[in-house]
Amino acid sequence: MEGHTKMMFILALVAIASISQIYRVEGAGECGKNTTPDNEAIKLAPCATAAQDENASVSQSCCVQVKKFGQNPACLCAVLLSNTAKMSGVDPKIAITIPKRCNFANRPVGYQCGPYTLP
Repeated sequence: MEGHTKMMFILALVAIASISQIYRVEGAGECGKNTTPDNEAIKLAPCATAAQDENASVSQSCCVQVKKFGQNPACLCAVLLSNTAKMSGVDPKIAITIPKRCNFANRPVGYQCGPYTLP
């Protein structure tokens, strides 16, 4: 069942990112000039379960991806709060706990992420 959920999550991310690519506006955003938070959200597919269940273990592949985003807290927040993430079932209150659950020493503690604060 978990494999089925992950596959549906990944398919939803790809579909949403494809649609959002059509409406993409050129310009530098939180995640850079050549991408959007919705496109970057696809890279967090390994975090599907951890972003929906605070008791789920966080995979190493998820931590690797989140660490890349953690170097740019504005991008990390934009990705976690993106339409792609929302439509994929990500719970922002749970998703913002992933950097802490990965035990990152240099995570953006206290960074305001929309209505949420990174722990």
